[in-house]
Amino acid sequence: MKKNTFLRGAAVIAAGGFLAKLIGALYRIPLTNLIGGHGMGLYQMVYPFYCLLLTVSATGIPSSIAKMVAERRASGVSEAPLLKSAMKLFLLIGACGTLLMAALSPLLSAAQDSPELQSGYLALAPSVFLVSGISVLRGWFQGRNNMLPTALSEVTEQLVKVGFGLLFAYLYRADVEKAVTFILLSVSLSEAAALLLMLFLRGRVKAPFEGLKEGDRVAMKSILRLSIPVTLSAAILPLSSLLDSVIIVRLMKGYAEDAVALYGLFSGGATTIVNLPVSVCYGVAAASVPAVSAAEAAGDGSTRRKMLYALLVTFAVSVPCAVGLYLFARPAVNIVFRALTAEESAVLVRLVRTLAVSAVTLSCTQTLSACLTGLGKPGYAAVSMATAVAAKTALSFALVSRPEISVYGAAIATDVCYLVAFALDLLYNLSVTKKRQGEKKGDYGSRTGREGRGPDRAGQAGNPGCGTGRRADGPDGVV
Repeated sequence: MKKNTFLRGAAVIAAGGFLAKLIGALYRIPLTNLIGGHGMGLYQMVYPFYCLLLTVSATGIPSSIAKMVAERRASGVSEAPLLKSAMKLFLLIGACGTLLMAALSPLLSAAQDSPELQSGYLALAPSVFLVSGISVLRGWFQGRNNMLPTALSEVTEQLVKVGFGLLFAYLYRADVEKAVTFILLSVSLSEAAALLLMLFLRGRVKAPFEGLKEGDRVAMKSILRLSIPVTLSAAILPLSSLLDSVIIVRLMKGYAEDAVALYGLFSGGATTIVNLPVSVCYGVAAASVPAVSAAEAAGDGSTRRKMLYALLVTFAVSVPCAVGLYLFARPAVNIVFRALTAEESAVLVRLVRTLAVSAVTLSCTQTLSACLTGLGKPGYAAVSMATAVAAKTALSFALVSRPEISVYGAAIATDVCYLVAFALDLLYNLSVTKKRQGEKKGDYGSRTGREGRGPDRAGQAGNPGCGTGRRADGPDGVV
C-alpha cells in the first residue's frame, strides 16, 4: 500500500474518531451539570462489564476481518463468503452477550454495592448484539481500504447518544438513578442507528466483488482462529477496568467520603480527556492492519518498514498531544467539567497530568497490536497486555489502599500498564519482522542458487517464486 493511501485512510478514521470523542467529551459538560458527580460515577460503573462483553463479541472483529479481507483481495479472491460467515457468527455471539448481561445484572450490581444499577445493565444490554453487526461491516470496509463508513458510524453513534442522553437527563434530573438508566438506554438507541447506517452504506456499494474469483466457503472456525487471539488481547483491558470498578471503589470507601465520585473523576473524567489523542491515533492502527497484511501477502519485504512508519506517525501525533494535555490540563478541565467543585477540579487536573504520558504509550500500543494482527501474531499482543495488566492490578492494590495516594495510585498504575505493554509489543514486532526478512532472504538465495541464473530469471513473469510465491496457494492458509 502506498504511503499516501495509508495516511488518507488513517486520517479519515482519525478525524471521525476525534470528532466522536470530542462530541463525547463535550457531552459530559451538560451531563455532569444535570446528574452530578455521583450520577457520573454510577454511569461509569456499568461500562466495564459492557466493554468486556463488547470485546468478546465485537472489539476484535474489525481488525481480524480487515486482515482476512485484505489478504483475499490481494490474492484476487472474493471475500463474499467471509462476510456472510462472519456476520452469522458474530451476531450469534453478540446475542449471547446481550442475554448474559441481562442475566448477570443482579449479581453485578450487588457486587458493586449499587443495586440500583441493575436497570442500567438491562438498558445497555441490547448494545452488545447491535455492535457485533456494526463491527463486522466496519472490518469489511476497512479491509477494502474504505475507512469512511467507520468514521461516519462513529460520529452517528455519538450524535444519537448525545441527543437522547441529554433529553433523558433533563427529563429525569430530579431522580439521578432513573436518569442514569435512561442515559444508558440512549447508548442502545445510538448503536441501532449506527447499524442501520452501515447496512445502508453496504447496500450502496456497487458490484463489491466484481473482478474477483469466487472464493471458497469460509468455515466459522477459520474466522475464530484469527479472531480469538485478537479478542483475548482486546478483552484484557476491559476486564481490568471491571476489576478497577470493584477494587478501587471498595479500597477508597475505607477512607474517602464519596469513593464513587472519585472513581468517576478517574474513569469518566481523566480517562475521557486522555483518550482524545488516543482516538485520533486509532486511525493509524486501523490503517495498519490492511497495510501490513497486504505487505505480507505480497512478500516484498516491506513489512517492517510499514510497521515502523505506522509507529513514527503515531509518535508524531501523540507526543505533542501528551505535552498539551500536561500543560493545559487546568483550562481543559475548567472548560469541559465546569460543574465540578474547586476540590474536584483540582483532583481531576492532577489525574490528567499524571495520565498524560499514557496518551503516547497507549496510542503506540494500539498501533503495534494492530501490526501484530496484520502479521498474523495477535497472540503476542495478548501476552504483552496480560503482563501489563498484572503489573497494573498489583500496583493498584498497593497504591490506592494508601489514603495519602488515594485515586492517584490508579493513574500511576495505568501509566505503568501501558508502558509495559508498549515495550513488549515493540519487541515482538521487531522480532517477528526480523525473522520474516531473514526467511525471505533465505528463500530468495535458495531460488537463485538452484536456478543458477541470478535474480533475472526469478523475476520473469509467470514464475511463482517472485512476489506471489509466498501466497501462491491463495488466502486459504490464513482464512
